[in-house]
Amino acid sequence: MQRCESTELISLILPDLRIGGTEVTNVALAREFNELGYRVDIVTGWETVGDKLILPAGVSEIVLGVRRTRELILPLVRYFNSRKPAAVLVSMWPFTIVTLIAHRLSCSNAKIATWEHSLLSLQYAGWGPLHRFALSLSVRMLYPLANSRIVVSRAVSEDFERFSGIPSNCFTVIYNPVAQHKPPATDNCIIPDWGGWKGPRIITVGRLSAAKNHALLISAFKRLLQFHEARLMIVGGGELAEFTAKFAEAEGVAEKIIMPGAVVDPTPYYLSADLFVLSSDYEGFGNVLVEALACGLPVVSTDCPGGPSEILGSGQFGRLCPVKDVDALACAMSEALLDQVDHEALRRRAQEFSAHAVIPQFVGALEL
Repeated sequence: MQRCESTELISLILPDLRIGGTEVTNVALAREFNELGYRVDIVTGWETVGDKLILPAGVSEIVLGVRRTRELILPLVRYFNSRKPAAVLVSMWPFTIVTLIAHRLSCSNAKIATWEHSLLSLQYAGWGPLHRFALSLSVRMLYPLANSRIVVSRAVSEDFERFSGIPSNCFTVIYNPVAQHKPPATDNCIIPDWGGWKGPRIITVGRLSAAKNHALLISAFKRLLQFHEARLMIVGGGELAEFTAKFAEAEGVAEKIIMPGAVVDPTPYYLSADLFVLSSDYEGFGNVLVEALACGLPVVSTDCPGGPSEILGSGQFGRLCPVKDVDALACAMSEALLDQVDHEALRRRAQEFSAHAVIPQFVGALEL
């Protein structure tokens, strides 16, 4: 799209700027809007604790300074009245709900879109029937107030229909705008430390949380070692970092697993590996799959509910295996390490999810 040099303000609203898929996607979209000539605010509920994403030059961060979601309404009303955005894109229930309420209370003229990145029925499956009722009711009552409802995959729109009753055709599917990082310059390139290992290198990238099921990957990696001597790198931080390290020790493979923690730009890590593996139980989209493909890296993923099958073309651009199946994952990893790979075909597939490719859809959804 051509640069528009607009004075209009676009506001992207989300909880914080920790290193995670939703947050990375918001920052990528903010960069694209800014490069098109729009003014852009990223509005967060609270200060980020721990590793934080760096915003592009020209994008403003506004921290509302609340401690919990239910305190957001009045600060958001004040924000809408003072900054007067032309368009608002809010991510992640229940941030979506309180932002819709604040938008209505402020009498803002901004076009507002919800942007959901997860399969909410699975994300909150263990929270009990009362929480599920509140989730379903709030979505059914308030999401119709939005000018548009954006989801990151067809699977997410179908999930909304199942738990809320809102027809899936009321949601607009726009795949995540995933930044296509260029290989870093040689003189300032981060060189991932594989401990001198030169054999097969397997990598996964993502937050260490229950949904990512890193325990499954570690167990599958242990079985893979019966046939291939290899190393596994788990890039990411999160609430299950300590558990994951201890699980690797209990499986007796800790000395063959590298855990460097969270990184802002994982590109050098992808480029240093031979295979990317995603072991999730569910994924709204799966940014890391696109990032790996953009580096020409072959991919194995669980065929979990969500975006992976859509990204991988039902297996055309990577191997898919059943969820929570250790043997199937180990077998798919083994076969992938022996495959002949068309790296350029993988890179071309990733380009279909580039920010440049999808930004016109966001402009249309926000009626800019």
